[in-house]
Amino acid sequence: MPSHVNQASRFAALQIACLAVCLHLTICDAAGDETQPPRPNILWLTSEDNGPELGCYGDEYADTPNIDQLASRSLRYRTCWSNAPVCAPARTTIISGMHATSLGGQHMRSSVRLPKDMKLYPAVLREAGYYCTNHTKTDYNFDPSDQDAGWHESGKKAHWRNRPSEDTPFFSVFNYTISHESKIRNKPHTLVHDPAKANLPKYHPDTPEVRRDWAQYYDRLTEMDAMVGKAIDEINQAGLADSTIIFYYGDHGSGMPRSKRWPFNSGLQVPLLVHVPDEYRDLAPSDYIPGGVSDRLVSFVDFGPTAISLAGTQPPANMQGVPFLGKYAGEPKEFLFGYRGRMDERIDLVRTCTDGRFVYMRHFYPDRPYLKHVGFMFQTPTTRIWKQMYEAGELNDAQSKFWQVKPVEELFDLQNDPDEVDNVASLPQHAEKLAAMRGATWEWMRSTRDLGLLTEAEIHRLTQNVSPRTVGLSDRFNAAGLVDAAWAAGDAWQACDAHTIAAMQALYDSPDPEIRYWGCRGLALGLASHGTVLSDDETTAAVRTLMQALEDENPSVRVAAADILIRINDPSVQKAAADELIRLAQLPEEGYYVAIAALNVIDTNREAVVRFSAESLDSIRADHPNAPRRGGDYVKRLLTTLGQSQD
Repeated sequence: MPSHVNQASRFAALQIACLAVCLHLTICDAAGDETQPPRPNILWLTSEDNGPELGCYGDEYADTPNIDQLASRSLRYRTCWSNAPVCAPARTTIISGMHATSLGGQHMRSSVRLPKDMKLYPAVLREAGYYCTNHTKTDYNFDPSDQDAGWHESGKKAHWRNRPSEDTPFFSVFNYTISHESKIRNKPHTLVHDPAKANLPKYHPDTPEVRRDWAQYYDRLTEMDAMVGKAIDEINQAGLADSTIIFYYGDHGSGMPRSKRWPFNSGLQVPLLVHVPDEYRDLAPSDYIPGGVSDRLVSFVDFGPTAISLAGTQPPANMQGVPFLGKYAGEPKEFLFGYRGRMDERIDLVRTCTDGRFVYMRHFYPDRPYLKHVGFMFQTPTTRIWKQMYEAGELNDAQSKFWQVKPVEELFDLQNDPDEVDNVASLPQHAEKLAAMRGATWEWMRSTRDLGLLTEAEIHRLTQNVSPRTVGLSDRFNAAGLVDAAWAAGDAWQACDAHTIAAMQALYDSPDPEIRYWGCRGLALGLASHGTVLSDDETTAAVRTLMQALEDENPSVRVAAADILIRINDPSVQKAAADELIRLAQLPEEGYYVAIAALNVIDTNREAVVRFSAESLDSIRADHPNAPRRGGDYVKRLLTTLGQSQD
């Protein structure tokens, strides 16, 4: 037989063999696919304004049987933080998978642009084939509309039942508002929980009003618990219990004062339960035990990436969170971080860090009390009676503290002080821990390019045509320099001398108005806390720089200068500051957010402003067409607090 015939026969045999192998592999793959479960459904149940005041977290006063039953077959996370202690920035963090401070969205009810190519987690899940719904609440700090988050449905009719087919996996969120702050002061309400048995935190006074508020809060948690139970029953009745991963969590700490709005652990710690059915245990963490407890530190910035990971997709590179479940689960974190920006009409800047036991807190406005008048918060009886008792001198030190000015930094040991009333930052035995957490916070602010170091007015000035994140990633934003400047300004509250004044004057010489702002803040803090011990020459040098800053081209810098000059015991200086504060508060000449900043200073120094300004407070307009879509009544609220008629 010719050789070429043999070659052809051998080649044909080889082809047949290859086809047989391929067919075998295809059959095996098909059989393997049949053994693989479809992608899981994901159900998120979230309740408003409640921390871990639940039976499954050891709270014997709580009556939460449905959540406790879910906990018995779920993994309970000991330490989960909401990153922000109030709804809008916390939800901004969840939906973006990024710290709100990296987006400029850390202020309550603000509206900021997102980068055009940035995807929020519902959009990523949709691309992965999930049907995504959100029942009722959004409250994201994004412009133009928080409805553009990528949901298939978002509203009162949104439900996983509306998916196009039964084999379409769903991601579904249900928000329960019954536990919201506004619900714990409703009247009439017949109490179910006995107020006499409520466990009050050390910082609250023991009065009938306070006990009633706490009892009603626990009543609302019981009502919320029934809603959670109903949602789980719906899954069970639909035959989806074995194919649905369930999360239950609160959206930040309780609505009681000094929890909500404040980045203590009491304002940031939320309950988190995760139930993973047997069929999907490969997606669960290694420490998953039904009814077990995880010591892994997790926070809201991780939630979006975790949902994407559970769907089998890698989270986008811009997301800062670390998945703690699913295919792309990452390594545990050493620290979690929290933030407080403007809370309604009150401006503040606080950064917080925890390792699960200790909480470190850095205050950048230590000269302002913890609790200032926020109209919505003062509708709660506890807030009002607490303030009245402080003004009457009827509180102990732990209860009085939160109506007073603050130290620059605090350290709390949750193991020995769960109510966070004893600052142990100065104790030698905690020096190493303090340094580690201080350094972690400083580095986190730099690495995440914390836009909160810009005033809100400055954020809007710099981002008229682009997103804050775009500016934050550009060379225009000096993240490292701003962190250093803000840190140094805060240190002036603790110690101030000629060297400190010279350092702050050097910051004011910067061409960047953001750095100049912190130079003025440092001089203000130094004079406010150490003015009586500074020499005349040192005080004169500081005031000279601040008077120059009072004419700075940037209005935020002028606010910072006026903030201390209005308190200098010199009528000519105080008149110049008072006149400038009134000008800065006018709308629309300097812009809405400048007006809020100026009115915060005027409120603290009302008597001096009224005495020295040539203009009356009545000249300040309460309403104007340039007010933002969200938070457009904050100027009016401040003027109401100042006692001005609203014309």
